Amino acid sequence: MWREESAERSFRFSVLVWLLSISEWVGARAEDVKSTWSGHTARISHQLKVSTMAAFQLLFPLLVSCVAASARPPRHLPSCQVVQMDVFCSDLSLRSAPVDLPHNVQMLDLSRNQVQNLTLETLAYHTGFHHLNLHSNRIHFIQPGLFRDMTDLKVLDLSRNHLNVFALSKTNIGPLTAVESLDLSSNGLYTGMSDYFLAHSPSLTNLSLNSNSITKIAQNSFLGSSSLRKISLHNNVILEIEDGAFDSLDHLTELDLSKNSITCITDFNLYNLTVLNLSKNSMEFFQSTSSDVLYKLLYLDLSQNKMPSFPLLPSQNILEYLDVSRNQLQSVNVTGTNSVVILNHLKYLDMSYNQLKSIPYTFFCSMGSLEVLNVSNNCIGSFSIPYIDILRTVRVINLSYNSLQSLTFGENALQSLEELILQGNDLTTLDHQTFLRLPSIKHLQLQQNNIKICASEKKTSLTDHNHQDPSGCVSFSSIPSLQFLYLSENNLETLPANAFANTPLSLLDLSLNPGLDMDKDSLIGLEHSLVHLLLSENNISKLNIDLSSLRSLKHVNLSTNQLTTLPVWNKVSSIESLNLQNNHLVTLEYNTIFALERSLKTLYMGSNPLSCCKNLDFLHLVQHSTVVVPDIETVTCVHEKNSEPVNIEEVNQEMCHTQGKPNYIVVAVVTVLVVSIVVGLLVKCCHARKRKCNRSFSA
Repeated sequence: MWREESAERSFRFSVLVWLLSISEWVGARAEDVKSTWSGHTARISHQLKVSTMAAFQLLFPLLVSCVAASARPPRHLPSCQVVQMDVFCSDLSLRSAPVDLPHNVQMLDLSRNQVQNLTLETLAYHTGFHHLNLHSNRIHFIQPGLFRDMTDLKVLDLSRNHLNVFALSKTNIGPLTAVESLDLSSNGLYTGMSDYFLAHSPSLTNLSLNSNSITKIAQNSFLGSSSLRKISLHNNVILEIEDGAFDSLDHLTELDLSKNSITCITDFNLYNLTVLNLSKNSMEFFQSTSSDVLYKLLYLDLSQNKMPSFPLLPSQNILEYLDVSRNQLQSVNVTGTNSVVILNHLKYLDMSYNQLKSIPYTFFCSMGSLEVLNVSNNCIGSFSIPYIDILRTVRVINLSYNSLQSLTFGENALQSLEELILQGNDLTTLDHQTFLRLPSIKHLQLQQNNIKICASEKKTSLTDHNHQDPSGCVSFSSIPSLQFLYLSENNLETLPANAFANTPLSLLDLSLNPGLDMDKDSLIGLEHSLVHLLLSENNISKLNIDLSSLRSLKHVNLSTNQLTTLPVWNKVSSIESLNLQNNHLVTLEYNTIFALERSLKTLYMGSNPLSCCKNLDFLHLVQHSTVVVPDIETVTCVHEKNSEPVNIEEVNQEMCHTQGKPNYIVVAVVTVLVVSIVVGLLVKCCHARKRKCNRSFSA
């Protein structure tokens, strides 16, 4: 294709050059004629006419062929991709479809082009499309009756065009006899304009009118599209919905009215609807029609509105998902106009980011299937589930960022609870067995509280009736299901021995507890379970615990402390990721490096005052192993006293050997001097003794 276009350009260029040469020849002949003007007027006139006619006869056919060649559309699809019966011509600056579309094309993608007028000629006179994508063009005119003969067209995407201009003509584009999915989003349409696109759409099931300027849904808006099942009106400016606007839509199951300006719904009566999204409006009130008819609604999103109280839901419902987050809820009254609302099918309830100060446990009595409860970011001061029959199926409870001071669970309550999020509260004094009463708990998030940890309880005899429960602390031992425990930012001062005995923790976060004093036996019992240990930002100067005893430990974070040395590993380590950033480490012991070398994959060492020549084993580990140091650019060491830090990648053993040679010479010289002095003294002593012996013999 490229070669043909190049050849055609070359041909046009040759024709133009030839035309210019002919023009020059004609000009030359004219000059010749002019030079012989005097005395030859008649002959000159005749010759000029003959020359002009000859040139015209030569130029005219070539000029016509050149114009025709330039006007002729490309013979082949310009960079379009053809896959079986689908043609993709997206983003090619086209004004129309290529003329040589495959005869049996079913899908044509002309999106992101420059189509302005949508006519039969624009579509290369094809009518057998099943799927037509004209998304993101400049269409402002549609040929009346264009789609009449497209009896196989199922999907039509006209989004992001200028159809508001066409709608001003008040002309229907229909009939859309077979179209099932129609996208008219982002076309600047306002109230009433959609009627010209929907008037004759008997098969339409999926309609998108997102991101337009519609302010009202009238009674007759969807009369010509009675088969609609899904309507999306997201991001308009809808203020009013006329009574009966959706009554003709017996098959409607999904309705998206999010991000509009609806203020209230007082008589919701769409019994067959399964999904309703009313988020991001200005709703202050939601009430269903009082009826004994069963509503089929499964999903209701009322988030980001202005409701001061809980919505009045249908008394007969099978609702599974309810989101009322980011409103102004101050109460959770669920009583309808005539009867108590039962939410026995509800599985997900989100009431986060409201103004709730309390939630009575009776509120949950009808929620026999609830699995996820989110009441984070409220003002709740106490939370209590005293009985086994309440929330027996709940798996996740999020109470983070409230004002909790009281938290109580009855014996064997919340039997299915696996994740409890209590981050960012004021929890200080709890019953020390609070979490022991949760038989299935796996994740416990207690960051940003003031919890104190009890030591492992000693076994007491059954006859010890005077045994007193520990006060002011919470026990985390003997919780056989607990795997993830987050205790950062709790102002922890001590971590007692056996704090997590008989609790198979996989992750333990103790970071951001400045001054934490850890007993050397505090992690006993975690030898075979602990994988993640987080101890960052605790101002730890010496690590008392023996990390080598934690055989399953793979990820350790000791960053931003005051460590000057690491504990010696006496066993082969299993640690794969180690963060030692922002400490006071000068040297790393050989045994530690040797123990880490086999398993370590990632090491963070930046911002430590390392010595270059006292860490040759460490340098070898970094430079000659597969260990990755993500912060290698910030890992420096000091080569000589009072010298500037050097990046560890620039250090080699020769530098350190060179530094050590003068010392060896001095040692050698001193040794020779000492030996010489000793030998001299011995020789002198021997001579003195011999002379003494000789004098004695003479006497």
